[in-house]
Amino acid sequence: MGLPDVVTREEWLGARQELLAREEAAIRARDELNARRRALPMVEIERLYVFEGPDGKTELLDLFEGRSQLIVYHFMFGPDQDAGCPDCSAFLDQIGHLAHLRARGTEFAAVSRAPFTRLLPFKARMGWTVPWYSSCASDFSLDFGFSSDEGGGDLPGISCFLRDGDRVYHTYSATGRALDGVGSIASLLDLTALGRQEEWEEPRGRASALGTPAGSARVRYHDEYLD
Repeated sequence: MGLPDVVTREEWLGARQELLAREEAAIRARDELNARRRALPMVEIERLYVFEGPDGKTELLDLFEGRSQLIVYHFMFGPDQDAGCPDCSAFLDQIGHLAHLRARGTEFAAVSRAPFTRLLPFKARMGWTVPWYSSCASDFSLDFGFSSDEGGGDLPGISCFLRDGDRVYHTYSATGRALDGVGSIASLLDLTALGRQEEWEEPRGRASALGTPAGSARVRYHDEYLD
């Protein structure tokens, strides 16, 4: 195996300091990239999308559960399959307690093309509690580029939406390597129009968009949030 070289503590510290400078530069570049993402324009969703969930038929607006933002994970689970994609399953496994997202006015849900009755047994097997809906009655996955009507199969990915009253806007979508490193609360919020809602984020003013304290000031134990 090509293991790392063995060096003295002083040599390690020198190499670590050099790498630290690169890591800090990467963090600054990431912050700039996130600011550009938040500055993207958005598109109003005018088409009616119908989903099936635990309460029967529902619409995209309902998936927000009254919150300002919605992060949808496009989970690869086709209409004729009995189990979900292993990679998509690994992604959902890493999603933590949703209370931290919800405290920032952001809901999370998975959406698949399989009928809801096929999703339920697999969800129980995996032990997931995240909201999961079927889009088999609509072209939701197709319209957002995560499935093909030419037999090309599905793609995993994330789409983010912003709500203003009863009007819903599409703000961002990503797939492939763009999802590397995504799964923590901060990384999910970084994909949204309101971001982490910290005072230092650009563009300024969005930290107070929900009328609550900045992101880090509202962190609680997950059982202490007031919904």
